[in-house]
Amino acid sequence: MPDPGPTDPVLLEGVQKRFGDVLALDVARFAVPARTTLAVVGPSGCGKSTLLRIVVGLIAPDRGAVRVAGVPMAPGTRPEALPRIGYVIQEGGLFPHLTASANVTLAAEDRGWPRDRREARLGELLELTQMPRALLARYPAELSGGQRQRIALMRALMLDPEVLLLDEPLAALDPMIRADLQRDLRSVFERLHKTVLLVTHDIGEAAAIGDEIALMRGGRVVQRGSFRDLLDRPADPFVTAFLTAQRPPAWAS
Repeated sequence: MPDPGPTDPVLLEGVQKRFGDVLALDVARFAVPARTTLAVVGPSGCGKSTLLRIVVGLIAPDRGAVRVAGVPMAPGTRPEALPRIGYVIQEGGLFPHLTASANVTLAAEDRGWPRDRREARLGELLELTQMPRALLARYPAELSGGQRQRIALMRALMLDPEVLLLDEPLAALDPMIRADLQRDLRSVFERLHKTVLLVTHDIGEAAAIGDEIALMRGGRVVQRGSFRDLLDRPADPFVTAFLTAQRPPAWAS
């Protein structure tokens, strides 16, 4: 694994966050190298969602520094950093009163992109995500769960951000659709060469999508490496316990 450095698109140094007496996050140094996908896994309350929300600036750390795409994530600089980040949440988080097309192009329209530029980018994203153009006229309630997630991914990619953040994006989907989207996400990430930070509770999903896995417990990273590293060379008994509590990916057995 490359040594983390100042050019890493996602970099946290000396970051700590408490909620009351609970230590939610405590990382001395946490980096996502350029053009890689890091999947963060762990049980409920381990700190993985807190980590992601600090990266995107939804909550502030009690101490430490966060940089995203070279920009400090702080109140004064967050507006500069946000266009460089694509963010996908569970169930998509689409605006129900807007069509799929309007959801996807909202950020670009807000930034004054002319119509022809928005339409050209929309066409690129339709091809990338294999979404039929006819679905763009529908509202979120008229789309399936998988279709809503594809629209949410298109929206996150609209401004061609350097960094993609995904918070349990497939958790609400049924297993067959989820498996299809896992393969599609992996293909999209490989094609675009984006820097991706994915949070999931599912070790199989982490192994299917991530280049690397970071397993968390109690706000700290217990082990980081490939799925095989965690399986064959666990750094702590908790690593083995977490892996054996879930069904491993069939290809890794």
